[in-house]
Amino acid sequence: MRSVGYTLLCERLGIKAVPLNRPAIVQPVTRLKEIGRTLAVPPKQAPAQDDLLGNVLFALKHEGTNLSILAQALPQIPVEHFFVALQGTPNGVYIRKACFLREAFSADLIEQTSPVKGAFIPLFDPTRYVTRPGSRNSRWRVEFNGLGDFSYCATVERTPELASLLEHDILGKAKAFIESLPPMMMDRAINWAYLHETQDSFAIEKEAPSENKARRFIQLLRQAHEQLPLTEDYLVHLQNATISNPLDLAVAFRHEQNHLANGLQGAAGVSYVPPPPELCRELMESLMGFANTASQQIDPLVAAGIISFGFVFLHPFMDGNGRLSRFLIHHALCQSGALEKGLLLPISVAMKQEENRYLETLQTFSRPVREFWQVDWIDFEHFHFEFTGSPAVYRYWDATQSVVFTCQMAKRALEVELRDETAFLESYDAVYKAVDERYDVRGSDLASLVMMCLSNGGTVSNNRRKQFLYRVPEAIFDFIEETAQQVLAARRTAMEEHRTVGQGDD
Repeated sequence: MRSVGYTLLCERLGIKAVPLNRPAIVQPVTRLKEIGRTLAVPPKQAPAQDDLLGNVLFALKHEGTNLSILAQALPQIPVEHFFVALQGTPNGVYIRKACFLREAFSADLIEQTSPVKGAFIPLFDPTRYVTRPGSRNSRWRVEFNGLGDFSYCATVERTPELASLLEHDILGKAKAFIESLPPMMMDRAINWAYLHETQDSFAIEKEAPSENKARRFIQLLRQAHEQLPLTEDYLVHLQNATISNPLDLAVAFRHEQNHLANGLQGAAGVSYVPPPPELCRELMESLMGFANTASQQIDPLVAAGIISFGFVFLHPFMDGNGRLSRFLIHHALCQSGALEKGLLLPISVAMKQEENRYLETLQTFSRPVREFWQVDWIDFEHFHFEFTGSPAVYRYWDATQSVVFTCQMAKRALEVELRDETAFLESYDAVYKAVDERYDVRGSDLASLVMMCLSNGGTVSNNRRKQFLYRVPEAIFDFIEETAQQVLAARRTAMEEHRTVGQGDD
């Protein structure tokens, strides 16, 4: 077996890139097909190993558009090879793409004996990738329709899983669900979402926010609805609003190297190293430009996933990046106009419940990129960092898993967290009303007891009975339990009926 396409280019040209999801390997098959996690290639269909341009054209045709590898490979292939290939198929789709990219990634122009003719072709196949309207190059009649620009561009594959999530219309259903609630219930559900989104966003960072911190972050979340464009000054303002230590307040994007630690000692304790400060600043400019337009051009959840994870991978501040990255999900959804009337999906609440999967999604990028850094421990928290990779690793990245995870968490935030809390509030109101109509109990005591009873599966614990013994008669405890259990049983029945109807619709 031998490599072909992108894998061969990486091996032959010493390219530093994140490992491919489906490397192309020559195998004893009669046609191209995926076998496990490889693309099996018939020997007769494989370009010669020394035909680098042939392997580029094979990769563009069969493996998709991997700018991270192409940015490093194409400048190493002599211009003359492109000119010769162009003579054979002057209007060929893949040679035009290769020539367009070769000129974009170098200062060389490829000679044309005659102008390219025919319709404009998209650089990224819209049936394979999520794309957006882009800029057109009339010289090669190629449209750059990627999710970014040549400075910074993510790719998102239209996998069956992602297609199913996007067809679910999560944002439309969230809006319809909230609007179906009575006004008072809507307000309470949204207020719950803001509070718990704040608490769990901090909890993911292993922090418990003070009342002042929580209030400031809730105000921050509400600012997302102002639809302000992302700028360095605005992001600095947001960072300052999430940080309480005055020594960690930023005045601009970072000017020093930072890193993420995993608790181990020495260099082994460095789990991720974001791009150097100069590269980070350049890429942040492109990411902000993308963020300010993408939500109007592509599905807002796709944009949100790219912006949120892209931000945390660039890590433009020395502190506060994680919380800001999750805020940017809400910012992207609000920029699109998909969430109105202060609506907020508690996505961090869902992420907290799926914390291991969140970490795994982050590691799809952070773990392989860590291999491109030589880290030497000096003493205590002092390290020497040397980047041995290519800037293309950070410029062009596969955001598919990040977007899928973002969509899954938005779906869970609606169908589990938000619906469960609304159902809890409805149960609370029903129990409170029934008890209040029958007994005279201090309002604050009744509210606490009903809340605790429902949270405890319909039982008032012995400890709570002792706590309220001299303010609440024993019969009231029993009635609260009886009523709560009836309400919870009715709720379970309704959920089963809803689930049965939903399965019937499928």
